[in-house]
Amino acid sequence: MATVFLQLHPRAAIPDSSTGAQHDVLDGTNFPIPVLAFDTTTEEQAYWTGRAYNYGSGNITVGIDWYADTASSGVVRWGTAIAAITPDTDSQDIETKAFATAIEANDTHLGTVGQRLHRAIITLSNLDGLALDDWFAFKLYRDVGDAADTMAGDAFSGLVTLSYSDT
Repeated sequence: MATVFLQLHPRAAIPDSSTGAQHDVLDGTNFPIPVLAFDTTTEEQAYWTGRAYNYGSGNITVGIDWYADTASSGVVRWGTAIAAITPDTDSQDIETKAFATAIEANDTHLGTVGQRLHRAIITLSNLDGLALDDWFAFKLYRDVGDAADTMAGDAFSGLVTLSYSDT
């Protein structure tokens, strides 16, 4: 049994046309940092599509590497959802396919430095019938409408990792 890791780079994200997280490249002191900027007042989303290579069974663990624009305290409420289609089998229209019920989790800023790197972990259990080699769409969003989201300013996501079992 092995674990498969899919890394979802921010530059590969497809932002929603009206409320999409903003692509940005921030100039660090020693290197540029590509991010998706999730607003503090408007729920914004980002999407990736892919194939469930070597997917065996079980939940997907989602790791969201993120940091704050300026804040050094507060909570960010992240949400994730997946939609899956089996090519040549499912008759679902790809343009109208719905996401499975989203899973959300809170991650608390650990303080001291605004740009401190954090990793939120979400166990995605609503998999929409995902099977080996299915096409999938994955959605990431910041749920600023939830009272638990208390961090001021943007949350920057630099990398999202999906991991799952190959058996």
